Amino acid sequence: MTTNSLDLPAARRLRDGLATLLRAERSVAADFLLALADFDRRRGWEPLGHASLFAFLHVELKLPNATSFWRMSAARLLQRFPELIEPLRDGRLCLTTTAELAKVLTEENRSEVLPRFFGLSAREAKEVVAELQPREAPATRAVVTSVLRSEFRQPAAPQGGFTLATATTDLRAPSVVPPTQLRAPEMTAASDARRLERHGEVEPLTADLRRLHVTVSRRFMQKLDAARDGLSHSIAGASAEQVLEAALDLLLEKQARSRGQVTKPRAKVAPATPAQAATTAATAAPRLEVPPLALVPAEPAPPRRAGPREAIPAAVKRAVWERDQGRCAWPLDGGGTCGSTHRLEFDHVVPWARDGAPIVEGIRILCRRHNVLAARQAFGERCMARYTGPRAAPSDRA
Repeated sequence: MTTNSLDLPAARRLRDGLATLLRAERSVAADFLLALADFDRRRGWEPLGHASLFAFLHVELKLPNATSFWRMSAARLLQRFPELIEPLRDGRLCLTTTAELAKVLTEENRSEVLPRFFGLSAREAKEVVAELQPREAPATRAVVTSVLRSEFRQPAAPQGGFTLATATTDLRAPSVVPPTQLRAPEMTAASDARRLERHGEVEPLTADLRRLHVTVSRRFMQKLDAARDGLSHSIAGASAEQVLEAALDLLLEKQARSRGQVTKPRAKVAPATPAQAATTAATAAPRLEVPPLALVPAEPAPPRRAGPREAIPAAVKRAVWERDQGRCAWPLDGGGTCGSTHRLEFDHVVPWARDGAPIVEGIRILCRRHNVLAARQAFGERCMARYTGPRAAPSDRA
């Protein structure tokens, strides 16, 4: 199924409209927090029969537990630090980061600590908290426990489910608390179980230590045990972390070799010949301009270069990877580049089929989506549909 793409002016108009709506959303959210802070300061929830502000948010306004806690934390922090309202309005702070900020912000450190949370995600904010307020003697022991299907309310993992963690987790269900007695949520067994459902949940403990919760199959555990046995010659009694880190080192080394990032390169970057440099400079599009699709003529098929396609030299890959910093270099209309690190590929700025040279100036890193988009712009939709299929509609999953 094909879809009609927007042209660049229309996309810009929609982008500006969305930016305006987002600013309005942030402003309304900040106004709500200001009103909530005043409501809490005057204990407005008390005459309404609620035991706390958290109970009011959860029962009266029907907000989920986590959302109630974030709003309560932000409202109470605003009472102590009114200067937080502007960062909340302009998006430098959000509810989740504000809840983390509340754990470490004081009158004494406000000028130093507050800017460190600007623009952070919830996970990044937790890491800053772990650095500023490290846990004392965090558990680092690897424990494997069976996952109970009824606890997680999901099908069992293939071939038997196990959870690999760095500390024992109690999965017993908590007692039921009447809604009118609700308080700010603490770390409970039920919340631990919900967190374990998600893949790769990371909990910062100190500036260096992290607790990783991940659900794995029985087959994975068998491989882990076999790898531990194989590693016993060099590391007797290796922990799960040591085994997995050794495996990751091998994987990263293999990936580095595929990108030409070798420790001792066998060849130097060959300088571009005058003819190659002239071809690249004359035909390459500027890096910070996105040509509209409508201006790129569709061709029935790309011209074919005679002979087999030559590989990009490892030295060129290494230089391009360092230049683009291992991120997609596709330019964005609003400035900057895509920056994705997922499914990266080396792409010829001038297509290889049109005599693009495998030199540093003629190669860039693109994510898979932008590599395909560049090919569509160069050769047209009809041609590329033979190789990648028709472009998916917006409702289709990528």
